[in-house]
Amino acid sequence: MANKVDTVYRKALEEAKALDIEGGDVRWLIMEAESYHSPADVIYYRDKEMRHEDLFWAYWEKRKSGLPVQYVTGKAPFLGFDLFVDQRVLIPRQETEEMLATLSERIYDYYDPRNYLVAADIGTGSGCIALGLKNFFPNWLVTASDISKGALEVAKTNFAKYDVSVNVLEGDALEPYIAQNIALDIIVSNPPYVKSRAEADDIVRNNEPASALYIGDGLSVYQKIFRDYKKVKKGSLLMVFEIDPWLVDNLKRWMEENLQDYEADFVNDLREMPRFLFVYLH
Repeated sequence: MANKVDTVYRKALEEAKALDIEGGDVRWLIMEAESYHSPADVIYYRDKEMRHEDLFWAYWEKRKSGLPVQYVTGKAPFLGFDLFVDQRVLIPRQETEEMLATLSERIYDYYDPRNYLVAADIGTGSGCIALGLKNFFPNWLVTASDISKGALEVAKTNFAKYDVSVNVLEGDALEPYIAQNIALDIIVSNPPYVKSRAEADDIVRNNEPASALYIGDGLSVYQKIFRDYKKVKKGSLLMVFEIDPWLVDNLKRWMEENLQDYEADFVNDLREMPRFLFVYLH
């Protein structure tokens, strides 16, 4: 006879507490194993028999080994999408959802979004930003680029899953756009911005791709875009970045050193921390 959902949940929850794993991870993995719609369904169906207990315990062993739940299941939610993810890409975060929501509100200050604007998602990773742009602005011509071949394979999988038309380019910062002679109206990017490995949580440091996390010692993606923007600017140009608060002073200096005739606006996230940078070049 199969165990009830609540029995399995409580047993795994005891292990989670001993290992300092959040209880939400247990609910998430039961939800995935049982094909529920929400983690709350684990409580709602607590008296039901588990249909796929073996699958849950297989998931749970991977989580106990230190793998984030998104990599365990190969899924990550983002703006209503159910994205495929693996260790070739960052796990999409709420802050990036916030950036796109903020862009959707502020775009009217710069452009009529009903136009066929040409947009670039630089450092696309899972493709989440490009998908979000096409979701908010179906008329836009969106190109997603990344320096990682593996990341682009993941992004292509997600574009195909949702039958979204996004051009894909391999290369660093603006280089592939310059090589293809693509003129842009909008650049959106979530570049690497973690200062060092010591700044990242263990579960992040041990699993997510370093090239997408750490800003490094050379020129940052921000600096490369600021340096080369004139090569892709056909008229006015809006650049939107996800940032870290520690970078604000550096970003101000890099803009002063490279940009001309621009307006910059640092925007706080829901925690009232500077998290987004909007730069409008006339």
